[in-house]
Amino acid sequence: MNNQDKIDFIVGWITDYVSKMPNPAKSLVVGVSGGVDSALTSTLASMTGLRTFALSMPISTGSNHSRLNSAHGQWLEEKFSNTTYMTIDLTSTYMEFNSLLTNSNQVSDLGFANTKSRLRMVTLYQVAAAQSGIVVGTGNKVEDFGVGFYTKYGDGGVDISPIADLMKSEVVSLASSLGIDRRILQAPPTDGLWDDDRTDEAQLGLSYSDLEDAMENKSSINRPKYSQIRQLNLHKMEPIPVCKMPKS
Repeated sequence: MNNQDKIDFIVGWITDYVSKMPNPAKSLVVGVSGGVDSALTSTLASMTGLRTFALSMPISTGSNHSRLNSAHGQWLEEKFSNTTYMTIDLTSTYMEFNSLLTNSNQVSDLGFANTKSRLRMVTLYQVAAAQSGIVVGTGNKVEDFGVGFYTKYGDGGVDISPIADLMKSEVVSLASSLGIDRRILQAPPTDGLWDDDRTDEAQLGLSYSDLEDAMENKSSINRPKYSQIRQLNLHKMEPIPVCKMPKS
C-alpha cells in the first residue's frame, strides 16, 4: 500500500468502527504531545469528519514541545472545521499528588513519571464522557507490540488504536505526506514524563530504526537487546491474569 492508501484505510477504519458501535460515539478525543505519533493520529481523526478534540495536557512541559503542540493545534483548527484544540494544564494537579505521596513516604521517580501519563488518561476520558466520545490511542507498532514502551493504564488506556500496526518509520512517512509540521517530524521522540525531557531512544538504549530491524529480523545484532526490553514489558501486552476457579 502506498501512503495515500494507508491514510484512506485508517480514516475509513475509524469511521467504520464508530458507525458500528451499539451507541455510536459523537466525537473522537486525542491526546497530543508535540510528537509525530499524536500529530498523525489527531490528523487522521480529524479527517474522518467526526467531531474531534485534540488535547494538550502539559505537566511542566518543556517549552519546545509546548510550541510544537500549539503550532499543530492551530494547524488542525485551520484545516479542519470539525476539530477543536484544547490545552488543559495538569501541573498543579500533578504537584498536589506528588506532594501528598511524598509526605506519605511513597516516593518513586518511575511511579511519579507514570502518574503524569495516568493523569492525562483520566483527563482524556473525562472529556470523552462530556463529549459522548471515545479516546483514540497514539501508540505505534514498535511501542505497543514490540517493546511495550508505554504506561500501563496511562497512554496504554485507550478505546481504539488506529496507528498501532504502523512502524515508527511509517508514521513519519504518513505524517510527512499529510503536511504535518516538519519540526514535529524531526523532533527527537520523547514521552515527556521526565523533568530532564530525556528521549525515548535514550530510555530504550536503541534507536527506532534498530528496534524495527530487530522486530523484523531475528538475526539482527539488536535482537538480544530488543528481546530483553520486550521481556521486561510483556506484562503490559498480555491479558490481565485471572484466577480461574476449579470446576469441582
